[in-house]
Amino acid sequence: MPDMLHATRCIPQGQGLAPVLLNRAATVTLDWDQRQKSRFDCEDSQGRRIGVFLPRGTVVRGGDMLLAQDGSLLKVVAAPQPVLRITHCREHGSAFDLLRAAYHLGNRHVPIELQPDHLKIEPDHVLADMLRQMHLVVQEAREPFEPEAGAYGGHGHAHAHAHGHPHDHSH
Repeated sequence: MPDMLHATRCIPQGQGLAPVLLNRAATVTLDWDQRQKSRFDCEDSQGRRIGVFLPRGTVVRGGDMLLAQDGSLLKVVAAPQPVLRITHCREHGSAFDLLRAAYHLGNRHVPIELQPDHLKIEPDHVLADMLRQMHLVVQEAREPFEPEAGAYGGHGHAHAHAHGHPHDHSH
């Protein structure tokens, strides 16, 4: 059996790498539980065993690139996983109901993915019941899960937004 390849660096969204390198990289498909750990083992799309050893507290996102000790690049794919997809009731509610739900979920420190027309959380029947009592539509789904990093989380890197100026989110 071949030795394990070690990945020790995460490059957020492949920033600064040539598109040709991103496109030819092997992939690792990881669920949210794996991507929030700094040390784990996985297998890449080429069947290689990968040992990931990142600085403590590193959260890996779909689209990030892992750099292995031999110079290999590995593109991270967010795996579809069980989630609850939350939308507002089109007959009796409004999009504001999603804002209220995000507030209540945030007060419970629930990892939540925010989208303009829906929210996603990990399956939890107690929270699902609470959201339904708020007249929201809660559906089980199997989709990639990319929860918000929070005010102090994320990669802590500066990046340029589409409107052209950089923001440093590490403050």
